[in-house]
Amino acid sequence: MIDTYRNLDWDYYGPELFDALGETIQMVVFAFAISAWIGLTLGLLLYTTRAGGLLANAPVFWTVNFLVNTIRPIPFIILIAALQPVTISMLGTGIGNTAVIHAMVWASSFGIARIVEQNLVTIDPGVIEAARAMGASRTRIIFTVILPEAFGPLILGFTFVIIAMIDMSALAGIVGGGGLGNFAIVEGYQRFRPEVTWLAVAAVIVMVHLLQILGNLAARKVLRR
Repeated sequence: MIDTYRNLDWDYYGPELFDALGETIQMVVFAFAISAWIGLTLGLLLYTTRAGGLLANAPVFWTVNFLVNTIRPIPFIILIAALQPVTISMLGTGIGNTAVIHAMVWASSFGIARIVEQNLVTIDPGVIEAARAMGASRTRIIFTVILPEAFGPLILGFTFVIIAMIDMSALAGIVGGGGLGNFAIVEGYQRFRPEVTWLAVAAVIVMVHLLQILGNLAARKVLRR
C-alpha cells in the first residue's frame, strides 16, 4: 500500500486533491455563512413565538414549524433536483458549485432552526423571568440573556451542522460541481483507483476531526465562563 502511494502521480493528483479540498471548503463556508443566520432567525422564532414564549404568536409558530418539518426531512440529493427550477430562476444556472451552495443553504437553514430551538428550550425559565422582572425589554432579553445562555451548546450544534455540510458537498458532482466527493468519484472510483478515493476519504476525516476538536474547545471555553 505504501508503494502504491509512493508511485502515485503526485504531480497530477496532488494539485487535483488540493483544488478539490479548496472547493469543498469554499462551498461549506459560503453555505454556512448564509444558513447560520437564516437558521438562527428561524430557531429564535420557533422558541419565542411558541405558547408561553416571549413573543407568543400561534400563527407564526405553526407556519415556521410547518416549513421546518416540511423541508428538513427531504434527502439532500432529492432536494438538489427539486430546487433546480428555483436555483435557475435565482442564480441563472442549475449546475456547478453555486447551485450546490444554494441547495445546501436550504437544507442547512431548516436543520439549524431545529437545533437552535432544541438548545434554547433547555434554558432555565427562571433566568428569563428574572430579566423580565428587572424591566428588560423582550429584544434585550433575547440578545443579552437567551442567546448568551445557549451559546456553548449552539457552538456544538453548529459544529455538527458544518460536518453535515461537508457530507452534502460530496454530492456536488451530480450537478457538475467539484469538491472532494467529485474527486473521489471521477479520479478514483470511475478510473478504478481506490487509493485515489482513499485520499479524499483521508482529507474528509482530517477535516472532520479538526472541526470537532475546535468546536469542542470553543464550547468548553464558553461554558467555563
